[in-house]
Parts: sequence; C-alpha cells; structure tokens
Amino acid sequence: MVVAAGSNVAKLKLRRGNSSTHNVMNGDNSDGDLSRMNSSVCFPSIAEVERDTSCVSFTTFNILAPIYKRIDPQNPGLRESDFRSLWLARNERILDSLLSESSSIMCLQEFWVGNEELVHMYEKRLGDAGYRLFKLARTNNRGDGLLTAVHKEYLTVVNYRELLLNDFGDRVAQLLHVQSVSPFSQNQKSSFHQEFLMVNTHLLFPHDSSLCIVRLHQVYQILQYVELYQRENRLKPMPIILCGDWNGSKRGHVYKFLTSQGFVSSYDIASQYTDSYADSNKQWVSHRNHRGNICGVDFIWLCNPNQARKPLKTSWAEAVFSMLKYQLRKASLSEDNAFAFLKGDHCVDYVTYYNFSEALRKVKLFDVPYGLCFQQLQDLWNQADVDGNGVIDYEEFKQKIWNSTCPEHVLENLIGSMEDTNTNQEQETIGFKVNNAMLSPHEVEKGLWPEDYSLSDHARLSAVFSPARMRCCVTKL
Repeated sequence: MVVAAGSNVAKLKLRRGNSSTHNVMNGDNSDGDLSRMNSSVCFPSIAEVERDTSCVSFTTFNILAPIYKRIDPQNPGLRESDFRSLWLARNERILDSLLSESSSIMCLQEFWVGNEELVHMYEKRLGDAGYRLFKLARTNNRGDGLLTAVHKEYLTVVNYRELLLNDFGDRVAQLLHVQSVSPFSQNQKSSFHQEFLMVNTHLLFPHDSSLCIVRLHQVYQILQYVELYQRENRLKPMPIILCGDWNGSKRGHVYKFLTSQGFVSSYDIASQYTDSYADSNKQWVSHRNHRGNICGVDFIWLCNPNQARKPLKTSWAEAVFSMLKYQLRKASLSEDNAFAFLKGDHCVDYVTYYNFSEALRKVKLFDVPYGLCFQQLQDLWNQADVDGNGVIDYEEFKQKIWNSTCPEHVLENLIGSMEDTNTNQEQETIGFKVNNAMLSPHEVEKGLWPEDYSLSDHARLSAVFSPARMRCCVTKL
C-alpha cells in the first residue's frame, strides 16, 4: 500500500508515518571503514554482485514525469502525458530496469503522482516484487513527486516522515529510519541490527544564479529535519544517506556544503578504486537538461557516524559567504575593493550591520524574492562578527568572507568548542563502507550521453554499502 501525503499541511511541518518493513541487499561483505579501502578492491557490476544480507544497495533515478517530457522540439507545449501509449511503454521499461537492478531501496523523483493508472502500475509491479512504497506529492498540486520503495524481506522502516518545504518550486523530501530485519554477526559473541537514516529529495532547478541560495536553504532545512529527528528520538550514532536529484554539480555550493557536513559522494568514492578514476571523477554526467547541457547532478551521499562535523548553522553560513565572495569576484573586485564595497560610503575601517545588509541586497542575496530572510541575515551577521562588538573589521572580513576555507586556528577553536559539548566517551558503532557504485547507461561515466537512451533525461545511479565497525564520540542529548 502506498503511504501518500495529505492535503492540509502547515509550512515546514514534519509529518509522521507508520512503521514496519524490510529489504534485499547486494554487495561484498568485507568489514572495516572507508580508510581501509585500497586500490586492490575489485568492483563487480551491481546486478552481478553476489547477494549478501549484510549489505544494502540503493538506486536513485529521476524518471522524468510525462507531464514534463517534451515530444516535439518545435512544439514545446506537446508533452508525453498526452499520449498514453508512449508514457505507458516508457514506464514499463523503467520498471523493467529497476527490477533487474533489484536494489534494496529505490528512490525515484518526478514520479507522476497525478495519474492513477501509472501509480497503480508501480504499486502492482513493485509490490509484487516485495517492495513497500512511500509516495509524496509536491505541494500545490504540481503533478509529480517522490516515490521511495523499500524491499520488505530484509529491512524494516522504523519511522517515516514527510518534509514539506512549501518554498519556491514546492519541493518536498522523505525521511526514513530503517533497520535490518535480521541481526548480523558482529563477532562470535555479539550481533547487531544495522540502522540508518535516509532521505529522498529533488532540489530546485537553478534557472538563474539567484536561485542558488534557495537550493542551499533547501538542503539546510533537510539536514535540520534530520538533526531534529535524531534529537527527538535520542538516536545512537548511525549512518545518514541522502539520495536524489540535487540539480547541482560538484562545483556548486550545495556539494561543498554537504562535504563540509561530513558527507561523501558514494560514486566518487567508488570511482577512486577503479582504473578509470582519472576520467570518471572529472567527466561523469547523469543528466541532459532541457537546454541540451549534460552535467552530473544525481548523488547518493553517505555520512558515517564517525565523521567530524561542524555545527550545521556554521557550515550553512560559510556556504552563503562563499556565494557572496563569488559575486564580489564576479564583479572583478579585489580583496580591498570588496571590503570597501561592504563598508559602503562610510570613511571607517569596519562594516556596519546596515552596510552589510545593503551589500547583500545589491548582490541579490537579500531582500529579493526567495532570497535570505531577516533571521538568516542576522545569523550570517552573528557568524561574521566574530568578537561580537557590533561591526565587522578587516580581519573578520578576511576570516569569514574572503577566505574560502576557515583558517587553521579558527578551525581548531571550532573543533574545541564542539568537543566541549561531548561526553568525551567513545563507543563502537556501525557505519557503512562504499562497496561499489555505477551509473547506467555506462557511457555517462565517461561524460558521454548516448543518443539512443530514452528511459529518461537522467541516468540511473546505484550504490552498494556494507557494514563497517567504527568508533565515534557520543554527544549528550
């Protein structure tokens, strides 16, 4: 049975779902963490990997909703949704490919929730194959949404929540707390149930550069929700997996923000241990957009519980400061001229709050549709005003805005303050190791988009994880 979203939901509301489910898993069951991986690791294809119930496989795939698929370049108003035979046949082929992959968890974006026949087709075929489905429509009746399918044989869904952002683009996300049905042997004396949190989402397409701040805030909200869920339920440290269409590449601010929060791209990690790493790491793509450009925007992110993470608000502020610096450098401003721009017309050696807000307004980060709100502006100001004296001096400007990374002494102070909030007690926990990851069709791994590929305008990305013992600090909640 599909768990669907209700109609009357308040802005930013977390919605609880029912529990219970299970899952099918592929991969190599070698123990250890990411640091133990080496170039001798051999990666078979996902479909060929020998099944091992201690491993979990994920697939993320934007399946291109028929309401968006253009049929005739000369007539952009003509869509596949007008031709039942076309969208029916293509989605049957999509289901064939998904079922042949038989991943433990499937995360689909642009699922046509507004068509009952298509929804029933996915319910029937995936349900018959042993999957439990969770459906979530985008807000304001946009027609498409998300579908997450969890195989019931090996994984149980402990909890399910729906994240309704109600922002520009009416974006949503799904949060699932998942646990293995059967315990796995940790050693001869103990066994464990693997637990992890996972998210399926589809971020806003950056139609212009001014929307980058919206996409960054969407990710920020999602990570806030994950943290809130962990605190509410007093969860022990566990892996977090983020799947979906991020509509941004490795060069973007969202990628840098997630890496600052301890996340790694599973495909990029797996690619490091293949002969084609030099090519695939630089050139892989996963999407040909409506403008005809090809780019890599689909990711399966992993954050293990032993990863050191900055406070979420700090990472977000650094990402916004990076955007500000980009806009200043785009205007060909040097470091001194950029500081002068922030000061405004005042003949002083510091930036006031008013001048700071005016500068962000001029670069279209604040006081514009879908830009920063007043509270976010205040948060940024508090980060930039390091000594709290009510102004930003030149050293604070260099430290927080102009420098792309935190100076070492600042990072040490930050880490120290984070450690002060911990119990200083370590415990052993179970994370994930990336066993394998691959894109389909395979040509996209070399930066090529095959003209005969017709399943979607996105490639399918799959990854296999195996349990890995690791130690981490336990934070007092």
